[in-house]
Amino acid sequence: MSNKTALYAQHVAAGGKMVDFAGWEMPLHYGSQLNEHHQVRRDAGVFDVSHMTVVDITGPQAQDFLRYLLANDVARLKTRGKALYSCMLNTRGGVIDDLIVYFVAEDFYRMVVNAATREKDLNWIQQQSQSFEVSVSERDDLAMLAIQGPNARQKTQSLLPPGLSQAVADLAVFQATWEDAVAQSHGENPGWFIGRTGYTGEDGLEIMLPQAQAPAFWERLLAAEITPIGLGARDTLRLEAGMNLYGTDMTEATTPAQSGLSWTLMWHENRDFIGRDAILPEKERSEQVLVGLILQGKGIPRGHQSVLIGDPQQPSAHGEITSGTYSPTMKQGIALARIPAKHGTQVWVNIRNRNIPATVVKPPFVRHGKILHSS
Repeated sequence: MSNKTALYAQHVAAGGKMVDFAGWEMPLHYGSQLNEHHQVRRDAGVFDVSHMTVVDITGPQAQDFLRYLLANDVARLKTRGKALYSCMLNTRGGVIDDLIVYFVAEDFYRMVVNAATREKDLNWIQQQSQSFEVSVSERDDLAMLAIQGPNARQKTQSLLPPGLSQAVADLAVFQATWEDAVAQSHGENPGWFIGRTGYTGEDGLEIMLPQAQAPAFWERLLAAEITPIGLGARDTLRLEAGMNLYGTDMTEATTPAQSGLSWTLMWHENRDFIGRDAILPEKERSEQVLVGLILQGKGIPRGHQSVLIGDPQQPSAHGEITSGTYSPTMKQGIALARIPAKHGTQVWVNIRNRNIPATVVKPPFVRHGKILHSS
């Protein structure tokens, strides 16, 4: 039986088409995925992302543990509330998951990991924490909403609890604020926690709040003309923004360098982290890279389609689409693809036995509503 978030009844009432996603009944759309996509690009929309897994890491060795667990370095977080994006690797250098970690206090960090990898992640984190003086707590008492779009923060501010409205107005990108009780209780209090983060390429907020308060807050958001958005638009938005999806663009079989995430690796001071030795040979160069593709002909690229390098009749090398879709903003097919590091600016995508030309670009495709690459 699928899990249901605290907002399940609200999704049904709003006409959500419910589907199973990673063991959760989630809304795919509320009538028009296309309209929902444009709503986020042009105004503001709200996603229920309560299926995501929130994990609190507390204790005197919290920072030491996370510096070992993650490929990025939490020691870079000097200001309370700052956030960091990182991969969590296995000993072979494969990506177990990607996540965001927030610095709450010297002995308190909050992580948000993916829903589909929840059990695997929690087991891995618990296993690796045994040598450190830390506590690992899943926060299944919290709901999580993402309000995204150019007007998201402005429309949301007045709806927040007293004291948080001005704090949100002053938030920098990739920074969080929270009710004082959260930090004082070292994660035991289910207070509001708000980050200026997201998965759409637009400005916005991700809000963790007590489950019991989520339905009323959802209704206030809708009353403020913030439209509910489903998983379908979430995927087209994140792909336009060039953001990886775990399980397609990266897996335990791929390294950060092969997933376009070399920028998240912090090698300084010879810091030891899980997977470091395995990926060290890729520090200078990887044989495979993740690139963006813009289709130049009719068709929609999809995952696992073949990418041909050189002459499409006698290709010199092959690659593979990892994620592909029709871009509502650009009105053409776009994709992320893993291809050999040596490649030209044009490749070919095999769609239903037709070789369609595609231009190789550096993601993202769209950011803050602006198309970044010409057709």
